[in-house]
Amino acid sequence: MPRAGLDAETVVTAAAELADADGLAELTLARLAERLGVRSPSLYAHVGGLGDLHTRLAIRGARELTAVLQAAAAGRAGSDALHAVADAYRAYAHTHPGTYAATQRAPGTEPDDADGEYATAAADVVGVLVAVLRGYELRDDDAIHAVRMVRAALHGFVSLEHEGGFAMPLAIDESYRRLVETLDRGLLT
Repeated sequence: MPRAGLDAETVVTAAAELADADGLAELTLARLAERLGVRSPSLYAHVGGLGDLHTRLAIRGARELTAVLQAAAAGRAGSDALHAVADAYRAYAHTHPGTYAATQRAPGTEPDDADGEYATAAADVVGVLVAVLRGYELRDDDAIHAVRMVRAALHGFVSLEHEGGFAMPLAIDESYRRLVETLDRGLLT
């Protein structure tokens, strides 16, 4: 019998908090159960195991990231939109590192996503980027290639930053600004 007050949303919220505090790799059902004050088997009344939990966390992260990027892009176009979205992307990855890490899977690779909910949520993130790139007059295949380049650049930077990969005594914020400016110039050509 499920514990009163405990539901799937509460479990995923606690998982996100753990993943964001300690890293996605440190998220286990045992640690999550301890945090929630239950025994590990009790979690199975709400999630279908660690794989299902990761999928639910990825869905949550993709939806949150979509909302953050949409808010950043609202009322902006072109370079202004790209800079705002890039800053919002980085801020989300900093604030929610474990949840962000969960989102970094290609749709269709989640074994516990039988109904395609993650694929839809991930496509929504890409949709925001495609919309931003319309300001650069990029369409169809060109837009998809550009989305891949932007995602790779932003993800690469925030991942290196998170892992402590920038040890040189230069301002990291300035490097990020220059990265986005370089993307902007490249998209204009």
